[in-house]
Amino acid sequence: MAAHEAPATFKAKVNLVMVPVVVRDAQGRAVGTLKQQDFQILDKGKAQVITKFSIEKSEAEPAGKEAAASVNSSEGSPGAAALPAMPERYVAYLFDDVHLAFEDLARTRDAAGRHLSSLGSKDRAAIYTTSGQTQIEFTDDRDRLRETLLKLQPRPISRSGVQQCPDISYYMADLIQNKNDQQALAAATAEAIVCLQLDTSTPQAAQMAQQIAQQESRSVASQVLGAGEHETRVSLVVIRDAVRRMAAMPGQRSVILVSPGFFTPTDLYTYKTEILDHAIRANVIINALDARGLYTIIPGGDASQHGQTGPPVKLMYQTDEAFAQADVLAELAEGTGGTFFHDRNDLEAGFKQMDARPEYVYMLGFSPQNLKLDGSFHKLKVVLKDSAKVSLQARRGYYAPRHSADPEEVAKQEIEEALFSREEMHDLPIELHTQFFKPSEDNAKLAVLARVDVRQLRFRKVDGRNLNNLTIVAGLFDRNGNYIVGAEKVLEMHLRDETLQTRLRGPITVKNNFDVKPGAYLVRLVVRDAEGQLMSATNGAVEIP
Repeated sequence: MAAHEAPATFKAKVNLVMVPVVVRDAQGRAVGTLKQQDFQILDKGKAQVITKFSIEKSEAEPAGKEAAASVNSSEGSPGAAALPAMPERYVAYLFDDVHLAFEDLARTRDAAGRHLSSLGSKDRAAIYTTSGQTQIEFTDDRDRLRETLLKLQPRPISRSGVQQCPDISYYMADLIQNKNDQQALAAATAEAIVCLQLDTSTPQAAQMAQQIAQQESRSVASQVLGAGEHETRVSLVVIRDAVRRMAAMPGQRSVILVSPGFFTPTDLYTYKTEILDHAIRANVIINALDARGLYTIIPGGDASQHGQTGPPVKLMYQTDEAFAQADVLAELAEGTGGTFFHDRNDLEAGFKQMDARPEYVYMLGFSPQNLKLDGSFHKLKVVLKDSAKVSLQARRGYYAPRHSADPEEVAKQEIEEALFSREEMHDLPIELHTQFFKPSEDNAKLAVLARVDVRQLRFRKVDGRNLNNLTIVAGLFDRNGNYIVGAEKVLEMHLRDETLQTRLRGPITVKNNFDVKPGAYLVRLVVRDAEGQLMSATNGAVEIP
């Protein structure tokens, strides 16, 4: 029997398609009485077999759950200690300052500040921005959070603020450059003739003006397309990274995305799939607030667009773009069981509505049949066999992987998900104990001991030996639930029959050591075996004075 110790590092990989579904009745209340057989999943129109089904119900975690799992020793002498109250819920406010206009940012910022007052003592909040220039990590310090909110301002990356001629949006640029939409090009060309003040007094002059305006329209469309792709990619990457950051928080996790929306062309759809996969796997709910509130499209633009009305057909593209911008917000919210608040100006009510998690979320999982590893997009549709008087929101699709899943990576992913969860699992009998001593006033050594009853393990017989590996991971979180450090030990067992029968009759103890500062810590312990794929996880807490 040999043990190997290493830092706990993780890299996730997707192997199962998970689809969160929220079903609401005519009054908008979440329905929690449905069974697996009530649902059907269509992947590219083909019915799939639902292999995983669960119902997640939002409710407060029982008090004192951690206390039963931890024993503390001070200065090497056993003694009981009062355990710290640890956070249970995490809310990340993510402001899309890359796309937000000042007036929309100011209104949503003020509403978010008022919403902070409703957070409870066991709630922690963070503020992130898509520009990355203003942020604060999870904390219970409401004053620091409000100070950070006041620092928010629009930070466009590629837009100069100078109106171009013709005035082409990212949406229209994509139509012109990527989809070769002749009607969109004609609309831009007609506007360019006006704003460039080209001579059209004669047929020859009109023909020349048409050529100049069309060339200028394509040139502007190319510039706008590059700038728009960059801003959209940055925003999606930041949202993805925020979800990954949320996955490291040990409790309920939700993101409130504040944005006017942004157009996402088809070649950037994979970013949305990554966001949804990470959020679903980590049980992170994404809520989205359309910061534009209740708005109308002004033909030709608002008062800031002097003298450029453009052709009437441009209004059609402006309307289509407004819907396309909101589509990414709706998809991220619906695909994770969140709320999409839009077309309303009561932003404070919006924050309140988004903060209320659906009482019931159905988690449907399936392994796609005859899946080709080609990276193609698969459109999903979830239907109810009896859909009378209910509405349904669910994930809209996913991208197929380009290679098969690695079993070792799958195991590592399962351990990671368990470590950053609050759920207790008991496949194997385990006990968590903590001990500490202080060599100085400013430093302490913390030992996390795992007592594992290995008598329930299954072993694989190879060359007269009984084989199994036991992975023990311990993680430390600070008083705000921020992940500090983790340690992993792998216990490799190559046991003879007599050793298995005589020496492993009781639990074994594995210890992980940490150098820490005095303070309050949440401790999370996860144990997984390789052969039976049994998993156990438990919580503890320790206060080092």
